[in-house]
Amino acid sequence: MPKFLFVTGGVLSSLGKGIFASSLARLLKSRGVNVAQMKIDPYLNCDAGTLNPFEHGEVFVTRDGFECDLDLGNYERFLNVFAVREQNLMMGSAYKTVIEKERRGEFLGKTMQVIPHVTNEVKRRVKRAADVTKCDLLIVEIGGTVGDIESEVVLEAVRQMKFEHERGDAVFVHVALVPTVTTGEEKTKPLQHSVKALLARGISPDFLVARSAKPIGRDSKEKISLFCNVPPEYVFCSPDLGSVYELPLLLEKQGVAEAVAGKMGLKLGEPDLAEWRKLVEKMNSCKVNKRVAVIGKYASMKDTYASVFEALKHAAAKNGVCLEAVLVNSEEIEKGKVDLKAFDAFVVPGGFGSRGVEGILAAIRHARENNVPYLGLCYGMQLAVVEYARSMLGWKDANSAEINPETKHPVICILPEKESLTNLGGTLRLGAYEVAVSRGTKAHAAYGADKITKRFRHRYEVNPELVPALEKAGICFSGRDPEREIMKLMELPSHQFFLASQFHPEFDSRLEAPEPLFDALLKATLAKK
Repeated sequence: MPKFLFVTGGVLSSLGKGIFASSLARLLKSRGVNVAQMKIDPYLNCDAGTLNPFEHGEVFVTRDGFECDLDLGNYERFLNVFAVREQNLMMGSAYKTVIEKERRGEFLGKTMQVIPHVTNEVKRRVKRAADVTKCDLLIVEIGGTVGDIESEVVLEAVRQMKFEHERGDAVFVHVALVPTVTTGEEKTKPLQHSVKALLARGISPDFLVARSAKPIGRDSKEKISLFCNVPPEYVFCSPDLGSVYELPLLLEKQGVAEAVAGKMGLKLGEPDLAEWRKLVEKMNSCKVNKRVAVIGKYASMKDTYASVFEALKHAAAKNGVCLEAVLVNSEEIEKGKVDLKAFDAFVVPGGFGSRGVEGILAAIRHARENNVPYLGLCYGMQLAVVEYARSMLGWKDANSAEINPETKHPVICILPEKESLTNLGGTLRLGAYEVAVSRGTKAHAAYGADKITKRFRHRYEVNPELVPALEKAGICFSGRDPEREIMKLMELPSHQFFLASQFHPEFDSRLEAPEPLFDALLKATLAKK
């Protein structure tokens, strides 16, 4: 029977519960524990596909085609695995399932209630995630903050799970803020109140993690222990760090894995963290400085393109580059407020809609005309084709049909099977598909394979009717669908490095194994004089 470890958060959202959970999972895996992770989001959305990136950050896509919370990207990167849809539960889908069962008469006329019907569905989904991943320990991160009204159902469900399991088979870790005030004093009162809120819901945390700007002192740890009924050896700290990849090493020094294993009866081997430690040290001892602009439409926070920034970090660590990856608002380029000459390379990630597009096109044109390394991802490939058609074919109105349905040169058009769809949620081309890579191209040099499997999230594609004209003008479509006329990679042979993909390579990058296109981009910045 699998065991369960639930991670809750207090005081503030976005404290880093996902990074802590992933770091703990990494430590346990490095010691031989068969561990998997799950995220429960209390929102009424059914998946993350229609969430505004400004509000919720990146939409991560699993290989089996589920649009999910960005923390699943952390799970994949830290454990070097591929997640599945069962590892993310958004509460809208739980409510939807319960209501659909009621409509089919499966509850035999019973009065439908949050307890037990919705809580039972949550418990069923958690156990299902453990079954699908075939893990011995499932670490379940509960989104939001204790006290949020939408989290009440989830907390009640996991409270029941602890009650239903043997002692030590279901435990709780609570992560909460310990701020430092202007006098330099560490204030544990916010954490104490968040634990009190957790106790009011019938949950007594087994471990506490103080989220702080710097490691907390012994006095603060003892105060937390006394007022929260948790032994001092079970109180840990997750301070601000230069890189999230340092956290597993810091937690290892604090003995977190041993404490959890002792409480849960897990057998631990010797830790295998040598490669991880070596990469973190290399990341902190780089010598060559490079600036890369990530040009996006959703530029309020880096979480919007979390996997892109992480993939750049992985490639930078491998190549010994001190990377300054700058999030650039494409609308600021349109206003003339961005000096494009200040960057060594450009990345244009995914997106939708017309806002800020002309700024992206200006950056693409600058990269193409000045031989600056360029990597386009999904929307970044589509707009690279638009820019090339306008500049090199003279099609001044060339555009994506998504942006201008009336253009005479729709170089980007909707996928035929998506044309009649009316719902937005879950209707993109999603998940992993094969890509046939042409030999003798930069893409093939990067991947070293004739076929690769990559993840997609799009509704529009390069117009197959205009491909011959685009190829004649100088574009090389170096990756295609093995069975259909869908362009999946494009590059400019005459350019030092100008490559774009319809898929999302950033999802596959790992600290130990940077994604080849990002690795090639960083190598191109080093090679450019």
